[in-house]
Amino acid sequence: MILIPVVDLMRGQVVRAVRGNRQAYQPIVSTLCTGSDPVEIARALCRHCDSALLYVADLDALLGGAVQVDVLRRMLEALPGVELWVDAGFDDAPRAAGLRAQLGALGARVVPVFGSESLASREALQRCCADARAAVLSLDRRDGRRLDAAGAWELPALWPQRVIVMTLERVGADTGPDLDTLRAVQARSPATQLVGAGGIRHADDLEQARAAGAFAWLVASALHDGRLPPVRH
Repeated sequence: MILIPVVDLMRGQVVRAVRGNRQAYQPIVSTLCTGSDPVEIARALCRHCDSALLYVADLDALLGGAVQVDVLRRMLEALPGVELWVDAGFDDAPRAAGLRAQLGALGARVVPVFGSESLASREALQRCCADARAAVLSLDRRDGRRLDAAGAWELPALWPQRVIVMTLERVGADTGPDLDTLRAVQARSPATQLVGAGGIRHADDLEQARAAGAFAWLVASALHDGRLPPVRH
């Protein structure tokens, strides 16, 4: 199973995500490096996980503000071999295409993440996931409630190859991964590569997630707290 490190950006710095309560997030404190600079945190995470893939949640954009284009550009320039999965509250395909265009040649290493909490309609879902190999869909829920105006949870025929199962109340909460929801989504679409998000506490949780069928898992807090050892290939 692939371990995907996560950076949560807010007002130009990395913050610690807890239970999806975005307005209350505080600057990250990490055992991996000092400070909350996005480039330094990204380098430390990718080094620790031996990863050429980094998930970036632009919380400013998710809360209705502007995408932090300059921060994303700095990260791409500093990490030339790394691909960024970026969730910036895209409500339709043109917004994602616009971000990639703003980044120029660097935009080729940006994979847009289309969150069900942000998608405007079923038609937007169809457009965003038209290339099943290029897009990533995030099925978002909080406290047992689906965040899904477009009805994405009920439309597996429209899902791309890679789908994130995002349980927001477990993010940074030290409560363990939501494997029941992962299994339920897998039953709907067995061929889809499922990426879990939220709840990982230690290596045993990762092993249970792998056994449950996860293709990959998004992790932040357990890495910053030193509860997952460096990855060695």
